[in-house]
Amino acid sequence: MSEPSSLIVSVSGVRGVVGRGLTASVAARFAAAFGSTVAGKTVVVCRDGRPSGDMLRPAVIAGLLELGCTVEDIGIAPTPTCGFAVRQLQAAGGIQITASHNPAPWNGLKMFGADGAVLSAESGAVIRGLYEAGDFPRPGWDGIGTTRVPPSVERDHVTAVLDTVSVAMVASQAFRVFLDANAGAGGPIGTQLLQDLGCAVVQFECEPTGRFAHPPEPTPTHLVDVAPWVPQSESAIGFVLDPDADRLALIDETGQCVSEEATLALAVKWRLRHASGPVVINMSTSRMVEDVAFKAGCPCHRSAVGEANVVAMMRETNALIGGEGNGGVIDPRIGWVRDPLAGMAFILSLMSEDKKPFSQLVAELPKYAMLKTKYEVPREKLAATFDALRARWPDAHVNTVDGLRLDGPDWWLHVRGSNTEPVVRVIAEAPTEEQTRELCDAAAAVVTGV
Repeated sequence: MSEPSSLIVSVSGVRGVVGRGLTASVAARFAAAFGSTVAGKTVVVCRDGRPSGDMLRPAVIAGLLELGCTVEDIGIAPTPTCGFAVRQLQAAGGIQITASHNPAPWNGLKMFGADGAVLSAESGAVIRGLYEAGDFPRPGWDGIGTTRVPPSVERDHVTAVLDTVSVAMVASQAFRVFLDANAGAGGPIGTQLLQDLGCAVVQFECEPTGRFAHPPEPTPTHLVDVAPWVPQSESAIGFVLDPDADRLALIDETGQCVSEEATLALAVKWRLRHASGPVVINMSTSRMVEDVAFKAGCPCHRSAVGEANVVAMMRETNALIGGEGNGGVIDPRIGWVRDPLAGMAFILSLMSEDKKPFSQLVAELPKYAMLKTKYEVPREKLAATFDALRARWPDAHVNTVDGLRLDGPDWWLHVRGSNTEPVVRVIAEAPTEEQTRELCDAAAAVVTGV
């Protein structure tokens, strides 16, 4: 990823390269903008393990204190724990200092509402406007806020996850589990959860120093050196977290990296085994999840891409479970944030109930191949591009909630215009890699020919 000197400010928060775009003054101003919307109430603050968080954390706290907020500082904690803490502490919102899976030079701020969910685009746009205007009233010396350090919420978060599964069932299998936290925020809490589930944990980079052992996005290409540790350690499964621990990647007992898309599919399979109800995923999530839900006799709804959109539809449909294909599992009993703790607990529960090797559980999932591409298309040509794609596949089911999604009997194609650059993103899925490539090539011919 390139390192532009400019700052990326969006409705989701702020992100940039530390020292070039993202500075202490920027963080303080953004936090003050957020603080001005909660009328001096309580705000949770935490960060992932990146060393730059040491600099940004006091700046964020200062910005909130300046607007009269009470800050609950929970230190280094995963993004889902931040959302959980907002609800647990009855706060008005939260700010997580993280750049998610961006490279080490990056950091950023992610915002939460009083419900413990990432802010909607509408609420985020308000704060962005306030940040850019820099015009919000500040109280005098006697209206400055205070900082508190609450009792550990990590323990309560773990307990909330454990309450959703049979701990005795999982513990009876005495799994040996490999956990790679890549020096991120999820190491300590992930280890605690797995130990509470009766697992022997083989820890890899579980201290939250933020000094990554491999590129932070947990994709198969970044885990080439890590994956062999799973069979070498005789572990039944390998779990890999991103730096702020809201994504869960998987490695099977043979050392094979498993698609992140399988994380949600396996979690949904276990959840629907024990209850019946709707499932929500986004437009670009694998059809595996739809198939699993259909087999269980449950509806599966698709929202626009984005965690906030998934959560909104989960509420609208009263969904049992939802998430995104990037390894994110959302269970409303625990919180409204993608939570790898839930993912790990559910997958281990599935393994303990079926008493099958993890690789076999993956092999039993519906088989699809996915491919993601992008092409340069001027924004003024998007409508014509979508019309041409619909004409190319006239028998496909059409969905226009988020760009254009076309569904065939056993394939789908999702084409979205980027919000930040003149490109369209083309994602396709079909039963085989050859079919998927043919779909993407056909779509490319249409997109580039308009």
